[in-house]
Amino acid sequence: MESFEVILKPICLVILIVLCLHAMPSSCNFTSFVFGDSLVDAGNNNYIFTLSKADSPPYGIDFTPSGGQPTGRFTNGRTIADIVGQSLGAKSFPPPYLAPNTEAQAILRGTNYASGASGIMDKTGFFFIGRIPLGEQVSNFEQNRIYMVNAMGENYTRKFLKKAIFSLTIGSNDVLNYIQPSIPFLRHDKVSPTTFLDFMISNLTLQLERLHEMGARKFIVVGVGPLGCIPFVRALKLLRSGQCSSAVNTLIQAYNQRLKELLSRLNQEMGPETIFVFANSYDAFIDIIANYHQYGLENANDPCCGGYFPPFVCFKSSNANSSALCDDRSKYVFWDAYHPTEAANLIIAKQLVDGDESVSFPINIRRLYNYNNS
Repeated sequence: MESFEVILKPICLVILIVLCLHAMPSSCNFTSFVFGDSLVDAGNNNYIFTLSKADSPPYGIDFTPSGGQPTGRFTNGRTIADIVGQSLGAKSFPPPYLAPNTEAQAILRGTNYASGASGIMDKTGFFFIGRIPLGEQVSNFEQNRIYMVNAMGENYTRKFLKKAIFSLTIGSNDVLNYIQPSIPFLRHDKVSPTTFLDFMISNLTLQLERLHEMGARKFIVVGVGPLGCIPFVRALKLLRSGQCSSAVNTLIQAYNQRLKELLSRLNQEMGPETIFVFANSYDAFIDIIANYHQYGLENANDPCCGGYFPPFVCFKSSNANSSALCDDRSKYVFWDAYHPTEAANLIIAKQLVDGDESVSFPINIRRLYNYNNS
């Protein structure tokens, strides 16, 4: 009986997706394939040996589907990718690629390939030991695609992928690795900022082209946020509360400008069937930090969990009279020294989904989802 169910379930999913391909997108379930780092990791790092994990309390304390238990998300609740999906009608979240038995689900819900500590470049995050770089994430999608082709054929696979959303939220760890002081016994000369940005853009371009070759047509590529303002960098640069590192943010703005130019070029070369949306998370997040009171927040400087000074560990205190958490998580911009709270993620996701060209260019994510590229 169990083996019959194993066979039947993928067949039912294929029938559903074939029916969906002949209907309007609005009548079909939102499907997304999520690539990136800890900002959107949904639990892949739970399945690898790594120092970059969010599998213990209080991570996930406000994540309703798990009853407040940690899932591997590096925040207190939902990630931006989670919220965007729900805003566009998703009934559930794409499962982590490394979770057991997710191949069939990829046909209906998509898959999350993101990995904490990962970067655009393979070497990024090596201090954390295990992580899944972007190139490997794309290779994992390639394996999922083989399953899809075996289940429903090349033609239907291409039709299906043509309507799905492919989001990439990555680059922060590359920048963080670049700005940190070199460790003496591992010392190597840093390349110039210009060369560093060249490496990032060329490597990202390669992965976008790989995804396009495999059938991806609707892309969201998220720029790097203002890392010069996160608690970790403020501590690293010995900045006073409320100050940001202008040097770090200037480097990021240069990268984001290069990224926006790349996506504009790809739109010209591959459009109109293919569309790349640049998600301007930098300006959206800077606005939250500068005007946090207007968003109903009360603290844009300190992490809610883990403290402001090294080692920045966010953990659940065993002492009932002592807590590593802030009093009200919904009033903080930063969850820990690196990541935003669900409250901040909600604000940014709303702007990306329904905002104007200053936040999502050339169209917002809702329009991308409804975009007819047939």
